[in-house]
Amino acid sequence: MSAERICLIAGLGNPGPDYEGTRHNVGFDFVEKMLAKLPGNWEKIHAFNSYCWKGTYAGQKLILQTPLTFMNLSGNAVAGLARAEKIAPEQIMIVHDDMDLEPGRIRLRANGSSGGHNGIKSVIEQLGTQNFSRLRIGIGKMANGHGSADFVLSKFQPEEQALMDQVLAMAVDAAILAMRRSLQMAMAQYNNKLLSIENKTEDNTLK
Repeated sequence: MSAERICLIAGLGNPGPDYEGTRHNVGFDFVEKMLAKLPGNWEKIHAFNSYCWKGTYAGQKLILQTPLTFMNLSGNAVAGLARAEKIAPEQIMIVHDDMDLEPGRIRLRANGSSGGHNGIKSVIEQLGTQNFSRLRIGIGKMANGHGSADFVLSKFQPEEQALMDQVLAMAVDAAILAMRRSLQMAMAQYNNKLLSIENKTEDNTLK
């Protein structure tokens, strides 16, 4: 993947009040946190079956997007917007939940397979390439080590939500670093961090 500047960040989730605050919607929550963090004025539009916020950051175009297609068809919204705005896949970052990461972790990567995530699978299909960056937010699995549709569509418990608020703030900082400096620098700084419920940050090297 080339060192293209990220100029489209899409947070994945499901639209509607029934899905607000669920584990599967952390991509939507990320976009809300990022809009609160970034300076400047952002123009909100409804286009390509999604909400988009258009503006500039560090002197370059930046669009934040939340597809309204439901998760399994996220790629329709992302690819449609990217083509209209002439944004290359290498300039796109997708933010989504990941059951294979424990709560408290995020993971940036430059490309790769869907990892079983239906939203990422749809984006790959519609863009015709795996060469777009991802910011994965850990939601963990059930106590028995399994995941299910009921689990990912469940809401965070209060203690979990407190941790997730910290994780989302960290994810926003990681995305900003990726834009201002490089994805590789953000990966080096954040991929091994672990936030705990006790509000401590640990640097754990993954084996």
